[in-house]
Amino acid sequence: MARDGAIYVCQSCGAVHGKWSGQCGACGQWNSIVEESRSAPPGALKPAAVRRTRGVQFETLQSDTPEPPRILTGVTEFDRVCGGGVVPGLALLLGGDPGVGKSTLLLEVTAKAALRGARVAYISGEEAIEQIRARAKRMGLETAPVNLASATALREIIATLKRETFDIVIIDSIQTLWSDAHEAGPGSVTQVRACAGELVRLAKSQGVAVVLVGHVTKDGQIAGPRVVEHMVDAVLSFEGERGYPFRILRAGKNRFGATDEIGVFEMGDAGLREVANPSVLFLGEGKDRAPGAAVFAGIEGSRPVLVEIQALVSKSAYGTPRRAVIGWDTGRLNMVLAVLEARCGFGFGDQDVYLNVAGGLRISEPAADLAAAAALISSAVDLPLPQGCVAFGEISLSGEVRAVGRAEARLREAQKLGFDQALTPPLTVKAPGVSLTSMTRLTEVVERISQNRYD
Repeated sequence: MARDGAIYVCQSCGAVHGKWSGQCGACGQWNSIVEESRSAPPGALKPAAVRRTRGVQFETLQSDTPEPPRILTGVTEFDRVCGGGVVPGLALLLGGDPGVGKSTLLLEVTAKAALRGARVAYISGEEAIEQIRARAKRMGLETAPVNLASATALREIIATLKRETFDIVIIDSIQTLWSDAHEAGPGSVTQVRACAGELVRLAKSQGVAVVLVGHVTKDGQIAGPRVVEHMVDAVLSFEGERGYPFRILRAGKNRFGATDEIGVFEMGDAGLREVANPSVLFLGEGKDRAPGAAVFAGIEGSRPVLVEIQALVSKSAYGTPRRAVIGWDTGRLNMVLAVLEARCGFGFGDQDVYLNVAGGLRISEPAADLAAAAALISSAVDLPLPQGCVAFGEISLSGEVRAVGRAEARLREAQKLGFDQALTPPLTVKAPGVSLTSMTRLTEVVERISQNRYD
């Protein structure tokens, strides 16, 4: 039985149990349940104080108070993902793999924001001040008026932020902070939840934008309780494939902007460099397109992006053929293969299929179906697609090629980069300089690629 005033919390997923056990029933982790006291979080009201309150006051949706202006940090890609700038009072959680460049990105954001007149503070619990200074010198930002501190005690950090006025505060990272109101160690579920809650309350009461850095587990999830993600206003993920210099900032949650925006950076010796035109990076540099390669005209947030989809179909040496996918959904590939076999007569039952999205970008929109199918057909018949051809469109289970949104923006991006042909579903828009090959059925795509005919 649990003792009075004690609960048992899983340090892996945050599930609360009534008694201790060796395995957490919620996430399946072993030896992750720790006994914790039922102490109230810092700043919580006592029951007696709650009884003396006068209640809440309701208001209408209409307001004469103008919205506060957003803070432009000077890092265009970061401001784009935030929704057009940093909102005062914003609580933001930034996650990413170790070494991907989270601290480098935030140091650049704070330094450039400070150079534009914003009052910023960078509080690190993982690095010494001299380490941060050395990084800033390497990036050429050592003259920026950034307030640096190295601290992990929550009480001292809160007292300092209440005494001084800042526009943006960086906490690197939330797992290193500890509150003396709890007995659990730093990085535990209780400490992370309590520290994040106090910093979020400070952001709302003081009107300061607080950015929390969160570690990422081996499964790619932000470490700590998922309740932290619900407490903040925005959750950004900083992604990057090993072996590629590109880094992608993606919004998973944003109360002040769109959640499908991305920011593209390139990691170099002097830090991160913003990439204004990602399409140039994600396309192959060869003059002649090889069989199995198709260029997809996609949309990431508000910007069109061209990316090369590569497919390889080869004879399987074993009884069970392989299906390997990088950068796309495996289930989506299996669906396209099934439609090609059932509706078009293409059999992949004895073929190994490999699909890769070049450049380390991950595609999630269904509009990539047609480009993936074109790459698979091109590899199967060993005939390349035209060098200046792009493709986009959704494929249904009946083999129909369906229209997708923002076709005009996709075609404009293709024309800007020198593409003059497009495999598309039937469209009502026109693009000067781009010849459209519209198709209603996937069988037409197979016929045109097999006969090398795109008129």
